[in-house]
Amino acid sequence: MNFKKIWMVPTSAVLALSLAACGSTETSEQTETDTTSPTSEIEGTVSFYTSQPETDATALVEEFNKLYPDVKVNTFRSGTEEVVGKILAENEAKDVQADVLLVADEVTFENLKSQDLLEAYESPELKNIPEQYVDEDKMYVGTKIMATVLAYNTDLVEEAPTSWADLTDAKTKDLTIMPSPLYSGAAAYNLGIFTRTDGLGWDFYENLKSNGVTVGQGNGTALQGIQSGDQAYAIIVDYLVTNAKKDGSPIELVYPQEGVPVITEPIALMKDAEDPEAAQAFIDFVLSKEGQELAASLGYAPIRTDVEAPNGLKSVSELNVLSADVSELFTNRETDKEQFKTMFGE
Repeated sequence: MNFKKIWMVPTSAVLALSLAACGSTETSEQTETDTTSPTSEIEGTVSFYTSQPETDATALVEEFNKLYPDVKVNTFRSGTEEVVGKILAENEAKDVQADVLLVADEVTFENLKSQDLLEAYESPELKNIPEQYVDEDKMYVGTKIMATVLAYNTDLVEEAPTSWADLTDAKTKDLTIMPSPLYSGAAAYNLGIFTRTDGLGWDFYENLKSNGVTVGQGNGTALQGIQSGDQAYAIIVDYLVTNAKKDGSPIELVYPQEGVPVITEPIALMKDAEDPEAAQAFIDFVLSKEGQELAASLGYAPIRTDVEAPNGLKSVSELNVLSADVSELFTNRETDKEQFKTMFGE
């Protein structure tokens, strides 16, 4: 067994939904949940690194511990770029602490796979997940369907937009906010997709800049911008909009006619996990019907074919998905980000 040093992260208060996917720098520790009816003999410790919102990560661990009360899950969460940066720093020190990783997109996992930081694991739950969302080497698998959409504040906008091009029109000047690909893994993925899509490309970003777009940090910042009315439009992941709308925010989403980028928040077993059986059980739970029903209850479109998407979201079969070759996205990600930084600044 590989004995890693056990680290402890201070518990923080549960954050509001606006600390969105890939959008905060807080860390937290999640300990086991008491239960009187354990259903498994598996025990051990799992170090779970994620970019999920803290409320979602907490709910996931609590439900897992109802089935596996003798597995202690320590959670570190932040934006995808910071989570991965932590892993790479730990790897440099030859002391990777993460056992299970769940962050924004497959390009991030291709990077870690290329550095031999992931362990192949073929979960029995894969039979219920579309093949295109499972890495061919079984190093990672998607956990949900998250489309980036165009959202708007219904108190400020009378005519709903229909196209990404609407954000570069004079009528939306200085009224749009988007997350930064230098911070958000979802935004970094979108950058790779948009700049390789005919009719958008780098011109789309140049035109956004000329039209006074505000660049926030993560998707949570974009949500706050349109909730507050500081901006009228946002480029943002879909589930945040439907959840906020359900809570009374005057916002609505549009799936633009050109199509949408989709991330799947993959999950992976890290190499040399301290308690691999416990880590695999955690992955199995996330991919299980029960785990996917939990995801749907939190507002996400599930990746399993036997769990329905929540109201207001399109399932993957209904989406016009913008895509590009994952190896090309991986090879060019840092170059793309550097070009974005040159264009927009830090």
